Amino acid sequence: FLGAYSPEPVGDYIAGPNHVLPTMGTARFSSALGVETFLKRSSIISYSEKAFFQDAEDVMNLARIEGLTAHERSVAIRTRKQ
Repeated sequence: FLGAYSPEPVGDYIAGPNHVLPTMGTARFSSALGVETFLKRSSIISYSEKAFFQDAEDVMNLARIEGLTAHERSVAIRTRKQ
């Protein structure tokens, strides 16, 4: 609320921004409540065939290093189809 003509009630009732603000020092890492607070974010990837075959060996090596044999096999199976 900046300026003489921006009292809290204007923000609460008319101006639009949400007046539910973080308290107890949480403003250091959190924002005011807003529409985006209630939205779920998702990540989607789509790899091309060319990109897959270029990266397949690296992906299998990383999976092997991490001990994730099912990950390694899922890539290996797809490389054998060609």
